[in-house]
Parts: sequence; structure tokens; C-alpha cells
Amino acid sequence: MFIDQARIFIKAGDGGTGHCSFRREKFAEFGGPNGGDGGDGGDVVFVASNRVSTLLDLRYQKHYEATSGVRGLKTNCHGANGSDIVIPLPVGTLVKTEDGEIIADLIAEGQTAIVAKGGKGGKGNARFATSTNRAPRQFEPGTPGEERWVNLELKLLADVGLVGFPNAGKSTLISAISSAHPEIASYPFTTLRPHLGVVEWMEHSSFVVADIPGLIEGAHEGKGLGIKFLRHIQRTAFLLYLVDITEWIAEDPVEIVETLQRELQAFDPELLERPFAIVATKIDSQGNGQHLEALREYCRAHHFPFFPISAVTREGLPSLVTYLGKAVLEAKTSCASKC
Repeated sequence: MFIDQARIFIKAGDGGTGHCSFRREKFAEFGGPNGGDGGDGGDVVFVASNRVSTLLDLRYQKHYEATSGVRGLKTNCHGANGSDIVIPLPVGTLVKTEDGEIIADLIAEGQTAIVAKGGKGGKGNARFATSTNRAPRQFEPGTPGEERWVNLELKLLADVGLVGFPNAGKSTLISAISSAHPEIASYPFTTLRPHLGVVEWMEHSSFVVADIPGLIEGAHEGKGLGIKFLRHIQRTAFLLYLVDITEWIAEDPVEIVETLQRELQAFDPELLERPFAIVATKIDSQGNGQHLEALREYCRAHHFPFFPISAVTREGLPSLVTYLGKAVLEAKTSCASKC
């Protein structure tokens, strides 16, 4: 089961209370205070890990709490600090507060974020001794650890995002150019979860493609599978619009492209600013070719990159993969120079 959203409660450990005590020794009549400090509470830490692929476990266990610090002891003994609780999350997880404020964005393997700080241990009475107050009896309680509800959103990390209507050929394409094997069938909505595929395009070079469930008109209003999976292409550097141009498809191919762009704009207007290309799929069974020519003319008129392909016969795939590899490399180089 692919789970990409979760809401959990986290609580850091409380600080231990300081201790109040005095030396009681036979030959030390005025031994003085010797109460130790309390230990600090443990933190709640999130860590990005490639060993975790979904947020499924966090759907069933919603409360996480670090241990509290131990209270101080006599003879100036410091209480033990509480243990941190480390929660592994998939790479690409966004951590937000209930108000939508971003706490952490875990985009690299091993990246950590302290999302709830443990409380500080209180001071023992030995800390309050002065030249005029040699027998203090005051001590401090530990401070409470932070606690909050947090929302987790998983956004897959990919270079190229595939966008299209159901049965546009996205799953077939990703299975043809990578080792990914999503379910492929002749009925709509066979893809019920995003899939990632690594594409090798030249020696020692590769890029990652994300296949998301198909969109339909009105997806931003919750129709079909809605737009709940579109967050997974928000991190992509390049978008690929796939259009089925077989003659038994009732929709006009140009209208399909414009519908897809409207749905993306309704979800996140910044997605329309990403570089993109348009792919005509299933050209091995296109019929009289009217849809193909209409889409070709539309792309030529608007100067959009256009690739007719057949994932089954592999026609057009080499040129498409080479173009995508160069486009991703250019996007990464541009981003690195700006950063």
C-alpha cells in the first residue's frame, strides 16, 4: 500500500528536576549544598532514509515520545539525559505544522531534522550557593519538552514527471525505458500509486522518471483520482505530456493538452513554468493519422518539443530518451549555477 500523507503527534522528553541536598559527613559540619542538576529531555528527530518508501507505518502509530531526563541526585550527581527518538522517513518527505508552516524538507539520504526539542534539566541547589547564601534550599524543575501535531507529505524525487489522461500510455512508456514494472491494462486508472523508473541514457548518466495516476478534466475538483498525487511532480525539473492519438479516442488531442495544463494550473500555477515536451503515444495503432497531424501542427505552431512514439515497437524512444537526458542535465546545470 502506498501512503504519502500522515499526521502524527510528537513529544520531546521533559527536563529532569534539580535536586536539593546537603553533605552529611561526620567531620564536615558545614558541608554545604550538593544537589545535582536534572538531565535534559530527549529530542524527536526525523531522518531521511532510502530504506523507507511510504508513510504507511505512521498511519498506524500516531504518537511518538522521547524519554525525559532523570532528576538530579545528591553529591552533585547530574541526572541522566533522556534518549532521543529517531523516526525514519522516506527521502522527499515534507514536514509541516498544523498551520502549514514548513519545519523540514528531507530531500537527501541521511538528512536529519530535530522537530521537537527536549526540555532543559533544572538546576540543583548547589548551583544557588553564594558567599551570602551558603545553604540554599531552592532548586529548579525541568522545562517541558516541545510537543505538537505535524503533517507529513511525501513528494517523490524525480527528474521527469509523466502527465496524461488515463490509458495515455504512461505506464507502458516507463516500463519500456526503465526497469520499472507498473501494472498495465486496457482499462482506465490501472495506475493507483506513483511509480519511479531510472532511465540510463548514456554511459554513467541517468535520470529518474515519475509516473503518476492519470488525470481527467475536473480533477482539481476531486473527479477521478483527483489531484492528490500531483504533489509528486512538484519537484520534477521537466514535464512530459502524453497524448493518446489513436483514432478511437473521442477527445481532440489539442484539447487534451490544454485540459492537462488547466488541471496543473489549478493545482500549482508554477508547474506551467516548467520546461516540457509533448509526446504522441501509440503511433503503431493510430488509424488514419488525423489526430497525430493535428497535434504535430499544434506543437509546430507553438514551438513545443514534439515526439511521436510507440512504446510497444520502441519507435521514437531513443530520440525521446536522449532529449530528456539533455534537458534534465541542462536543468540541473542551470539550477546549480543559480544556487
